Amino acid sequence: MKTKILGCFAIGLLLSSCAAEFNRVYKSTDYDYKYEYAKESFARGKYNQAISLLQELVTIKKGSDDAEECLYMLAMASYCSRDYESAATTFKKYFSSYPRGIYAEQASYYVGQSLYESTPEPRLDQTPTIGAINAYQQFLDYFPDSKMKSAAQDRLFELQDKLVTKEYLSAKLYYNLGGYFGNCIGGGSNYEACIITSENALKTYPFTSMREKFAILIMRSKFELAQQSVEEKRLERYRDAEDECYGFINEYPESAEVEIAKKYIKKCKQFTGDTTSNTDEE
Repeated sequence: MKTKILGCFAIGLLLSSCAAEFNRVYKSTDYDYKYEYAKESFARGKYNQAISLLQELVTIKKGSDDAEECLYMLAMASYCSRDYESAATTFKKYFSSYPRGIYAEQASYYVGQSLYESTPEPRLDQTPTIGAINAYQQFLDYFPDSKMKSAAQDRLFELQDKLVTKEYLSAKLYYNLGGYFGNCIGGGSNYEACIITSENALKTYPFTSMREKFAILIMRSKFELAQQSVEEKRLERYRDAEDECYGFINEYPESAEVEIAKKYIKKCKQFTGDTTSNTDEE
């Protein structure tokens, strides 16, 4: 017990000594020494200490030989301390100040990386995701032969998938709302909204791996829309739903939804009167 108390006391003295040393450096007007201490703090992973010193030094060192490194180190310290908003802002500042600087390539990449770390889950607003995509794309435009090109491209695909997922969740929500009209103040229906959202997503992201999921929502929504249509629109919508089902079967013949598509076709024929078409279900 006595040994533990002595150990804790020694650690307390050490921490107190370190804090006192940092305070002396922080208050010092020897900026070269302060800069060296900031670099040492960064190297030892004491990012908050480095940030506290570098925030002052970026102004003091402006125009000097250390200015470029000082600004980049502040950005990287912010990134390593997970203050991604400050990191993105500082990396942008570095790149705009030193577009041909020693760390220009890294700074451009880490603008995107900082924004990437701040992107929310797909259900939330994806404005930060769009910002990260634009930043990575700018990096690839400026540095097409960079060693970090592959990593940036992987992030781009990942972020685009997040946007696609956002669209899918929106479309699926419309489908699940179905015949509920409480949210359709401006007219239309949830099934129509689902179709439009899904079709727009497929136009915007034609190579998405979620194509089949969107196609399923479109097919199901068109059939349900026909089901709830008024008399004058019913025939046209059943024909549209029937065509959609045939198109789905042709494009995804191995899909688990093929049987549903065939059942829809049978029901559509009861209204369209078209018995010339042939499917495997007959």
